[in-house]
Amino acid sequence: MQPIRNGVQPVAGLLLAAGGGRRLGGRPKALLPHRGRPLVEHALRVLREGGCGPLHVVLGASADEVRERADLTGCTPVDNPRWADGMGTSLRAGLASLGAGRSAPGKDGPADGPGAALVLLVDQPGIGARAVARVAAAYGGSAGALASATYGGGRGHPVLLGADHWAGVAAGAVGDRGARDYLRAHRAEITLVECGDVAEPYDIDTPEDLARLE
Repeated sequence: MQPIRNGVQPVAGLLLAAGGGRRLGGRPKALLPHRGRPLVEHALRVLREGGCGPLHVVLGASADEVRERADLTGCTPVDNPRWADGMGTSLRAGLASLGAGRSAPGKDGPADGPGAALVLLVDQPGIGARAVARVAAAYGGSAGALASATYGGGRGHPVLLGADHWAGVAAGAVGDRGARDYLRAHRAEITLVECGDVAEPYDIDTPEDLARLE
């Protein structure tokens, strides 16, 4: 875990990597090969190099195989048995895992644990550490922070969720909508961070998309 520095809690990295790759013939996205290793390792490295920590990764499809084949050293795997119900279940599981390690502020000092979560999707390898660091910088030490990468003005990932928002996000995370409805309701509070000059937000969803992997 990243230490609290100058009273500022760290930004946790939350990687959603539970997808089963239905349109890829049932190949779990976490295990797609990229630069000689499973894609989940690449995404975790991006979060780490972008300054996030602790790192939690939500697993679902073929979770045991992912644990066996991928190096998850230094992160906390979170099982989501309901992964097939949509990304919202993975977001809820990940935020619950982060929240379990967080204490409320008291008279003896600030809250312990991360003050925000930066959410990244495993199937977006075009988003690198520079975009992660840029969005994470919008945290500013406030548990009430909300920030989103934008690409040509359109919102995308990564998304930063201050800890004060976790319960509200989790309550509205259903199906594949994730935090979308919550962010729409709080759009006036979102810091927009343009990342189109340092990242590409494409998804690996179809066999044709596999050509984007290296």
